[in-house]
Amino acid sequence: MRTAKENGQDMQQSWTPKEITPESVGAEPTADGLRDLLGGRFDVADQLLREKALVFRGFGVAPGTLDPVLDLLLPNRLAYVQGNSPRTKVGENVYTSTEYPAEYAISMHNELSYAHQWPARLAFFCEQAAATGGGTPIVDSAALLEALDPEVRAAYAGGVRYTQNLHGGHGFGKSWQETFETDSRDEAEAYLASTGATWEWNGSGDLKLRQVRPSTTRHPVTGAEVWFNQSDQWHVAGLDGETARTLAQILPEDDLPQSVSFADGTPIPAEYITHVRDTAWRLAVDVPWRTGDLMVIDNVAVAHGRQSFTGPRRVLVAMSD
Repeated sequence: MRTAKENGQDMQQSWTPKEITPESVGAEPTADGLRDLLGGRFDVADQLLREKALVFRGFGVAPGTLDPVLDLLLPNRLAYVQGNSPRTKVGENVYTSTEYPAEYAISMHNELSYAHQWPARLAFFCEQAAATGGGTPIVDSAALLEALDPEVRAAYAGGVRYTQNLHGGHGFGKSWQETFETDSRDEAEAYLASTGATWEWNGSGDLKLRQVRPSTTRHPVTGAEVWFNQSDQWHVAGLDGETARTLAQILPEDDLPQSVSFADGTPIPAEYITHVRDTAWRLAVDVPWRTGDLMVIDNVAVAHGRQSFTGPRRVLVAMSD
């Protein structure tokens, strides 16, 4: 395979998110000042369409003043139903960002791109910045698609198949109760029936779930085609950490908490996964956090990840349609 640079692509991404400070918009440097801005002359939808990602710094937002700001940034906050990453719900459809060991980075992804529907916007709030690292890198999803080797894009054209093994309360990974935020099988099945997924229960009360999804999608407003799948996070070649690697050695791939193949069941070559992951990292723009910062992104136009870090770090996330 050729690299994106060999394909004629510039590996340095020129796009960056728009940073908004009280000084740049003539607002008070307080949470009330930000709320007045968002409720008045600042059109979030228009700005997000043009800029893809917005970073708000210097407004002194705190946990106690967060909700009114989120109400303006995310008019219809969604629950994290069918999410595969470990999180804790801390408020009205507000969650911790992925609870993954600090020493590992999290690769670029569009939230819930493996599901039948996904949030249009994500908002991140930095309650406590890490001592070092811990930024949220973001990448232009259309630029990522363009930068990928034609061989990889062609191979993915038929889509991908995601497989999840969700235990019933005891096992590796997330339980189906956590994933669907219910203890009722009937409610979980009612949700799944609308998704185009197939599923089966075993005698232990565990749930195996399969979904075939496209590898790309088009932005609902601009029409731009973007890379939009999480194969590099679901594939064994993308696993980080000793526990994950051990699991991959002792369990058949189809029995792992999550795995991925091409839509027809053909294995995805490990070198494709590495190429996608590494290309996304090369194009990514890191957004370092300061306590009190907020960032809102267009979840189709932009993928996000996480840098490794040291010290305590607490970043909250909410999403909307």
